[in-house]
Parts: sequence; C-alpha cells; structure tokens
Amino acid sequence: MSHMRIYWLFAALALLSACSLQPSGTDSSISGQASWYGAYHHGKKTANGERFNQNALTAAHRTLAFGSKVKVTNTLNNKSVTVRINDRGPYSKGRIIDLSRAAAKKIDMINSGVVPVRIQVLR
Repeated sequence: MSHMRIYWLFAALALLSACSLQPSGTDSSISGQASWYGAYHHGKKTANGERFNQNALTAAHRTLAFGSKVKVTNTLNNKSVTVRINDRGPYSKGRIIDLSRAAAKKIDMINSGVVPVRIQVLR
C-alpha cells in the first residue's frame, strides 16, 4: 500500500472518530466518568488562554470546542449543572470531563471525586 493511501486512510478514520465524539441533535448525550479540579489549578492558564477560576461553572473536555455549553448530569442523584468548556482534559483514563470545583459542588460530587455522568451539548 502506498504512503499516500495510508495517509488518506488515517485521515478518514480520524475524521470519523472525531465526528462520533461530538453529539449532534437535541437528545444526543455521552456517558462516562467525571472528575473535578480546584485550588491547585486556580489562577493558572487554561488551554484557551484564560485563567482557571475554581468558582466559575467551567469544564475541561478533550474535543469539544472552547465556549461550548454542556449540561452535565450526575447519574447517581440526577443533579445537573451547565458549564462552559474552557480547557482540555481530563487526562485520566476513563474520564470524559473535568469540572471546576463550583460545578462539581452543584452536582454533589466534591466528596466522591469521581462520579458517573451524562453530558449533553447545548450549543
């Protein structure tokens, strides 16, 4: 197989996998584990260049566009919070989103640290 064919094959696979990670439509959601981050990162630059504020309703996601609004629901207690994506992560295997401390507090996950969630992209 030529190098050009291999390149196009990988490009097509990358495009398809990226499309499947970002839900479309009104009822699409992604389920997985969420964690949170706070004081240690407070004031440090996020991936989009702004300063991390543990008291803001923000989150880190690997692929969603910066500025995306996402509804995060803790599936253990059905509490939800809407956050804005402003950072990249999480980098721990099996986790799909990292919430700010304030967002984690809204869905009662501070003590557990990691909880199962469902995320829905709003815009």
